[in-house]
Amino acid sequence: MEVTPGNVRGSRRAGNATGFRIGTRIPQTTLSAMDTPASPLPPPTTAPTPAEERTWAMFAHLSSFAGHFIPFGHIGGPLLIWMLKKDSMPLVADQGKEALNFQITMTLAFIIAAVSLFVLIGFVLLPAVWLFDVIVTIIAAVKANEGVAYRYPLCLRFVN
Repeated sequence: MEVTPGNVRGSRRAGNATGFRIGTRIPQTTLSAMDTPASPLPPPTTAPTPAEERTWAMFAHLSSFAGHFIPFGHIGGPLLIWMLKKDSMPLVADQGKEALNFQITMTLAFIIAAVSLFVLIGFVLLPAVWLFDVIVTIIAAVKANEGVAYRYPLCLRFVN
């Protein structure tokens, strides 16, 4: 057994597990100029990384699913991302505009399908339009995440 000031048999000195007397001060060390880093940290860059740009482009497409929970969220989501990021990220500007145009086109298709419910064609057309919207939006999101400027099929270009 190692002999420390706190564990000597018969010692009257009270100690703790480290062997120092309770209430004693530990000497403070000071840093010299040699201990500091040679150069300060570089300033943060404001340019987005390509991965960040691809992620925002993907979110521009996926934000259209907000329409399942919020009225007109399928238009508001891509519009919001496009308006916020169009000046700083060219891929997001392109894909946000594309997603917005497609969701406006799908809104018109849903209106036509809803009106065609009166002639019974809408019972087939409405689920077909919804399924087409979901599938093509997922494909566009995957392509945008790969950095590909995806173009939706059957899309009317309202926003240039």
